[in-house]
Order: sequence, then C-alpha cells, then structure tokens
Amino acid sequence: MNLKTSLRIQSNHFRANYQEPDIAKTLSNQIMPWFPLKAVDYIAVFIGTDRSTGDALGPLAGMYFEEMHPRNLHVYGTIHEPVHAVNLKESLLSIYKNHEKPYLIAIDACLGKSSSVGSIIAENKPLKPGLALNKQLPQVGNMNITGVVNVSGFMEQTVLQNTRLSLVMDMALEVAGILKQVDRQLTYSRHINTVKNMI
Repeated sequence: MNLKTSLRIQSNHFRANYQEPDIAKTLSNQIMPWFPLKAVDYIAVFIGTDRSTGDALGPLAGMYFEEMHPRNLHVYGTIHEPVHAVNLKESLLSIYKNHEKPYLIAIDACLGKSSSVGSIIAENKPLKPGLALNKQLPQVGNMNITGVVNVSGFMEQTVLQNTRLSLVMDMALEVAGILKQVDRQLTYSRHINTVKNMI
C-alpha cells in the first residue's frame, strides 16, 4: 500500500493503517510540531482495560512503550496497572498533582467504519473516552492517538469483547513505536535547546 496515497493529511488530524511501512517515523514527524518545547513533563496516558480484547489496545501499548524505557514521556496505564473508566478521574488528579505543567497524550482504542479498521489516528485535541459505550468520562490530554480496532454501530460492548487479539497487539506495538520515535525527537529537541541556552 502506498503511504502517500493512504495517509490522509490535515494540519490537526493524521490517519494511516498500522501496516503502512515506516508508520512510526511518518506519524511521529507529523505530530511533533504539536508538542510545546516548554512543557515541564510529557505524559502518555494509555486508557483501556485488560478485561476486553478490543479495549486492551491502550494498556498493551503502554506496556510495550514502558519496556522501551522512554526518557521524556512518563507512562500511565499498562496491562498490569490499567487506566480505565473506574479510575480515570483519580489517575488524572494524580498526574496533575505529581507533574508540573504536564502535556498529556491520550491513547485509546476506538470503533469506526469497516474500512477504517486498522487505522491509527492522531488528533491535536483532547480525547473523549467512553463515547462508543455512552459513558460520561472526563476529557483527557492535549492531543490523542487512537486505534480503530473494530466496527461501530451495533452492540459496541460485545464488539469490543470479540475483537481479534492479534490485531490489537500488532496495533499496540505500532502505537508504542510511534511514541518511541516521539521520545527520541524530544530528547534531541531538548538537547538543542540546552545548547542554545548555553551560547
């Protein structure tokens, strides 16, 4: 598949299939301009639960990313310690209490059209988690990355629970790869700024 034709580019919205070659590098390059260089703490909040296959995208991506030992992004939400509907408010309070001027990236699974399944979407706006299941949850993040894991429109809870685990795991690994590239670029940007301040 040709990345140039399948990557739909808008200034605040990027979308690509998780199987695209170099998706991690391409999407990370597209979203880097959204990051404020003066943010004190960059936080990646992986939302979801290990009790539903489709909704495990966030926690799996959090686990994979944490294993990559990021230098600039703090990880909240893994398979072993998920951030989900029940503890989301508490987790956000903890983040804002323990981090000065945090910049949040929210990562979550979502449902969409059948033609969109497998898409990874980045948006320069907060995430509204729980919409597919009609849950009233607080907005999360300054920007968000979502993965379309299955089809919406009917019995969403059942659809999420019957999503293929192989798809979710593969997509989660790609999301972690995107954030790994972001973490590397943040390291480089901070180093350049440090050098400039010393001159």
